[in-house]
Amino acid sequence: MKSKILLISFLLCSSAYAGSLMGTAGTNAQVEPLYLVDMPTAGILQSGMVGMSVHFYENSGVLVSLEAGAFNRLSFGLSYGGTNVIGNGAVQWNKLPGIDIRVRAVDETAGFPAITLGFDSQGKDRYLSQYSRYEYKSPGFFVAASKYFRILGYLGIHGGMNYSLENGDGNKNINFYVGADKTVGSDISVVAEFNFGVNDNYPNGYPNRLASAGPGFVNAGVKWSLGNGLTLEFDYKNLLDLKKSGSLRTIRIEYVQSM
Repeated sequence: MKSKILLISFLLCSSAYAGSLMGTAGTNAQVEPLYLVDMPTAGILQSGMVGMSVHFYENSGVLVSLEAGAFNRLSFGLSYGGTNVIGNGAVQWNKLPGIDIRVRAVDETAGFPAITLGFDSQGKDRYLSQYSRYEYKSPGFFVAASKYFRILGYLGIHGGMNYSLENGDGNKNINFYVGADKTVGSDISVVAEFNFGVNDNYPNGYPNRLASAGPGFVNAGVKWSLGNGLTLEFDYKNLLDLKKSGSLRTIRIEYVQSM
């Protein structure tokens, strides 16, 4: 238990060394988004950049993540958390820390999107130990493409495919996703994604809260750059309830700086 608490404390303290502070929302954003809502974009942190986020979700869940750019084409991250972190009762820690590694294979040009290859073992929301998976599966191995256009600010179009290692349910399908983010003024961006969820259809007997057969997940969010490197994000997941598994509201606080 002490080692888990120390890990979270380390991630929190790692953001204390101030450098050049960088926003991630609106037309004044200086950093590419790393995710739409749950699924990765082709964004990476450039060399010398450090990002830290705290994600709050149901059942007093908290997930702390730290990301760093090692080279201009490589970034890596570490995350850890659990449910019932706030309040009383025993904390249900995630089984293992999450790992995120990204390599920019192709930079964006006027006629071609950026392409990034990566691995992300961090699932979203509750870790379900009885099923050896998160409520929303981790991306696992992925390839993502992102292209930006100047349309009343900036419009980003994103898409990708992924293969999750959380396949103990027997579903080993390759999954696909698409999404977009749009700036609204200098400090706000809206984002939406459609996760086809073809690797996330549960057999009979799984809890109703979990995904059942359906066309996929529609997730959306609003990001607001508060200044001093801080971005506040509100997300609404499975908002059309296409999977018939219930919707979920989450909050994320992000901090990015250049050392």
